[in-house]
Amino acid sequence: MQTRAVFLNGPKDLHLDTLALTAPGEGDLVVDIDYSGISTGTEKLFWTGEMPPFPGMGYPLVPGYEAAGEVVEAAAGTGYRPGDRVFVPGANCFDGAFGLFGGAASRLVTQADRVTRIDTQMGAEGALLALAATARHAMAGLDKTVPDLIVGHGVLGRLLARLTIAAGAPAPTVWETQASRRGGAEGYEVIAPEDDTRRDYRAIYDASGNASILDDLIGRINRGGEIVLAGFYPTGLSFAFPPAFMKEARLRVAAEWAREDLTAVSSLINSGSLSLDGLITHQARAKDAPNAYQTAFEDPDCLKMILNWEDAA
Repeated sequence: MQTRAVFLNGPKDLHLDTLALTAPGEGDLVVDIDYSGISTGTEKLFWTGEMPPFPGMGYPLVPGYEAAGEVVEAAAGTGYRPGDRVFVPGANCFDGAFGLFGGAASRLVTQADRVTRIDTQMGAEGALLALAATARHAMAGLDKTVPDLIVGHGVLGRLLARLTIAAGAPAPTVWETQASRRGGAEGYEVIAPEDDTRRDYRAIYDASGNASILDDLIGRINRGGEIVLAGFYPTGLSFAFPPAFMKEARLRVAAEWAREDLTAVSSLINSGSLSLDGLITHQARAKDAPNAYQTAFEDPDCLKMILNWEDAA
């Protein structure tokens, strides 16, 4: 069995290729992918070659951990059947390429316990489930405070704001340095950082991935306030100690989402409490993947690029 897949041979060396798939085994599904998303965080670092050493990393690789498609084969006992629509957070099923993420392909083989069933009417938005789960993971759980300031109005920042409002909390303020990205807010305000005079935030969530911003954020919290690092940072983080000491600042790293986060955001989406509308700004055919990846990483007006795999098989 073969698949068409995005093949990242090395930094900025990307093309569509045909790869052999491992045979499905007990507990496996075969999924034909309709849509896959391009991450402007971790995937961009692989594309530029700036990704720090990471378990399972290596070139060549198949990128992508945001994919939605249809089950075409299901092993007995999986609870799935052909025709089911699912979200797939990547797969490691390729002969000749690392599958550290492995979602950007026309067909995947994956364990059934990795996928999440989605509504049959979901189109390209089904690929956004991982980002929604990432936002939810940063916010949910014991002793966690919802954000009153979010840094960055990309897709992750927007989902953090929408989840805050869905939780019934006061609308957060959102910072965005690019004027073109300040639109699209629903029930909250987006402003330039220099226009904000507040210095008493309780919880600041950074969704920008900007490693140089910590000193400014520490100056914006009240005593005992928290800064949540919700992005991915390729370089070392540092901050001036005296201001942090004076504020008794707390720093928290938001790790990768867990299974319960996917389940929770799926429920919110199905109930209408969380909308994924307006987050996808660009779509491209999978055969145009090289240009699509470059646009996703270099065009500031591109919030989210989705690859359509319909004609790639």
